Amino acid sequence: MNVLFIMTDQQRADHLSCAGNPALKTPNIDSIGKDGIRFTNAFCANPMCMPNRASMVTGLYPMVHGVRSNGINLSTEIPTLAKVLKKRGYHTAAVGKMHYQFWTPPYKMKTKSTECIGDWFAEKVGNNPVRENFPIPYYGFEDVEMVLAHGTMCSGHYFNWLKERNPKYIPHLKKKYLKFLDNFFTLFCDLDLSEEYYNTTYVKERSIAFLERYAHGDYENKPFYLHCSFPDPHHPVCPPGKYKDMYNPDKINFPSSFDDIENLRNHPFLGPLLEEPVIRGAMLRESTEEEVRNFMALTYGSLTMVDDAVGEILTTLEKLGLTDNTIVMYTSDHGDLMGEHGMLLKGPCPYNCLLNVPLLWKVPGLTKPSVSDSLVSSIDFTPTILNILNIKERHQPPNMQGLDITSILEDPNKKVRDCFLIEEDEEVGPYGPLYTRVRHLITDTHKLTVYAELPRFGDLFDRKNDPDEINNLWYDEKELQCKMLDKILHESLKMQSRYPKRVSAT
Repeated sequence: MNVLFIMTDQQRADHLSCAGNPALKTPNIDSIGKDGIRFTNAFCANPMCMPNRASMVTGLYPMVHGVRSNGINLSTEIPTLAKVLKKRGYHTAAVGKMHYQFWTPPYKMKTKSTECIGDWFAEKVGNNPVRENFPIPYYGFEDVEMVLAHGTMCSGHYFNWLKERNPKYIPHLKKKYLKFLDNFFTLFCDLDLSEEYYNTTYVKERSIAFLERYAHGDYENKPFYLHCSFPDPHHPVCPPGKYKDMYNPDKINFPSSFDDIENLRNHPFLGPLLEEPVIRGAMLRESTEEEVRNFMALTYGSLTMVDDAVGEILTTLEKLGLTDNTIVMYTSDHGDLMGEHGMLLKGPCPYNCLLNVPLLWKVPGLTKPSVSDSLVSSIDFTPTILNILNIKERHQPPNMQGLDITSILEDPNKKVRDCFLIEEDEEVGPYGPLYTRVRHLITDTHKLTVYAELPRFGDLFDRKNDPDEINNLWYDEKELQCKMLDKILHESLKMQSRYPKRVSAT
């Protein structure tokens, strides 16, 4: 079978109409679940872009594949899903955001990245691995049409597409890059791009173009793996055209935990971060009701545009006669606070809205319309896809830590996991302003969060009876605390790397 892997950036699990969102309309994304499974308990392995994207394609925890936080390149030597499928006869293609390497300027200029935005904008390529020097295959992808960054300040292969279609915009785009921090770490941006030039349109058009080339026979009748990755709804949110005013901020359901931020000022870990915000408020941003409402309305507009794009891609799949033998997945790399606990965006904290991700999975001949509450981690994606495609174990990446959840796709009531670990290492700056290590343990009923700097403190929430995560049980439920600490210790031991391999008896 073919594989169409669709993902977004920074989308919460409840930001789908099929997940019960009363305002947001996503009928096309929902349709994947109509012939497949929607998972309610799917979680990221790390609630940051680069680490979790690397975990998705390797089946490894961040501490093992090495991308502990944003700003660390994924080693090109590590086996990936695309590398395996390419070797086994698949044609592999990627369109949109990848983020396997860093975007912003490195601390030391000798460090190179194929995804460094400034190098893509530069007048001369030099020895930088961008534009005509871009390496193919890229982590196993034979075709790559990449978008770097978000909103109306995007680079990569998208830049050439935009330059051809709207050259008048290019000087403005380069000017915006000169004030990179001001534009990248803001919530909103100026709406100076129409729908036809926006990055969502690019991802849609180039994905459809690949499917049409495939149906035309351009790839020697090989099966395909298409990684289709939208940069939205990650901030800055700026949906173009009709999507800008599609949702009324005053009619958005407001988070019930918004006022909890007053309690967090006394939180041993979060309190100091609220007192001194990190990187211009781009992480754990304290917000106002007006700002949250506007942010949510524009996020919904961005997601509706993505939904329309997904609809056109799925329609093309159907029109070309590819639906019956193509696995379709839809997910995101992590969530967003979106006003819960009085904050926006992301950052190290114990809340479900960042960790829980949407996951819809359709496998022709295997899945039936259903909803599963079984625990799933993003490190499970690669081993499951490979097993569904009957890739023998000897051809799979060695020592993957994810589990094969094919049995859940067959029967949504099956349980493969009783828990899993979520890592988060924040290393903003070489040694600050944020340098911390946080671990979460998720079970069916509870969630534990522990902080490296606070050895006698943690957050312990009842997932069933306290969905807003207001009541920390750390001090009240000592027996449960000990049980969860024992479990997170052993899960941490199991996930530690066993490299390099032993080569002799003594």
